[in-house]
Amino acid sequence: MSETTPPSGLEAAFLAHRETLLRFLRARGAGEAAEDILHEVWLRVSTRESGPVAAPLAYLHSVANSLMIDRYRSQQKAQAREREWSAAQTLSGEASPHPSAEREVFAAREAARVLAMLDGLGARVARVFRLHRVEGMAQKDVAREVGISLSTVEGDLRKAYRALDEWKRHGEGEEP
Repeated sequence: MSETTPPSGLEAAFLAHRETLLRFLRARGAGEAAEDILHEVWLRVSTRESGPVAAPLAYLHSVANSLMIDRYRSQQKAQAREREWSAAQTLSGEASPHPSAEREVFAAREAARVLAMLDGLGARVARVFRLHRVEGMAQKDVAREVGISLSTVEGDLRKAYRALDEWKRHGEGEEP
């Protein structure tokens, strides 16, 4: 539809009954996806090249309902694939709440590498980072513990965060 041509046929019916269609989708259980489905209806209607429709509102309801069912089926299939994949990852068929031994080894190595990188920034920066991010201590408490000002704590944390950001950007922390 161009900007100068007024909508006609199904497009006009869609625009006139947009809120009705949105309520229909929500009542049928579309929830937060109602707007997305309505957009898909618009795409179908605006690209349709067949002749006139005798009952445009009924047709729009049918299209909306079909799209909602398609979306539901797609979600169900995705969830089934996820369950099957999770079951295949464990011997019992149940998803394990614990990481695999390989992931644990990888995580331990990565943690050691990160801590070594932070130690390279200076003992105080590494200590401030550990106290705040690992121990969960508030910045003002870190300042008191280390015997430095709050602004120095903030500066040390910025330095550590910049180094971690650079480390991540260069792919240092990627899993095998």
